[in-house]
Amino acid sequence: MDDQNLTPELFEQLLDWLNPVREQAGQEYENIRRRLIKYFTCRRCFPPEDAADETMNRVAKKLAEIKDSYVGPRPPYFYKVASLILLECRRIKTLGAPPIPLTAEEQSELEQRHGCLDQCMEDLSNENREIVLEYYQQEKRAKIDRRKRLAEKLGISLNALRIRAFRVRALLQECVLLCVSRPVLK
Repeated sequence: MDDQNLTPELFEQLLDWLNPVREQAGQEYENIRRRLIKYFTCRRCFPPEDAADETMNRVAKKLAEIKDSYVGPRPPYFYKVASLILLECRRIKTLGAPPIPLTAEEQSELEQRHGCLDQCMEDLSNENREIVLEYYQQEKRAKIDRRKRLAEKLGISLNALRIRAFRVRALLQECVLLCVSRPVLK
């Protein structure tokens, strides 16, 4: 990632692009930065603050090219740039950078979520469990082929399978969130 910091001139241009009213531009900048930090945190790109700042820097440096032609809300542009930075982050991670160890609290939360997921998976019907396990396996072409076979096996269209998988996933997500929110008994 690029380590160059934002110059005051570029920062001013970025704020102007976000909103002509300075106070609102500052609030918009902070809102976007905060959401970018959350975006990178959720995708385990560390340190997320650096990745968010890098996103802001790259957008600011690109402003000369886009400011006259870009139409629409500004945040989506930041997220597009952030998605590219996330790819870089993952590429760097796969090139041998050691994973950042979890704190004891993070490890405990992760174990609790996994335990809740296991419990929620057990509560599903056999067919729904099979759908979610089969639907989310593999990558690229293998994933597509697997989903076609699953739809054929169930005697439904691919679109119907997508809808069912989405609904089962939503049920699982709700179940896990409910489970995680329960107080832990010791």
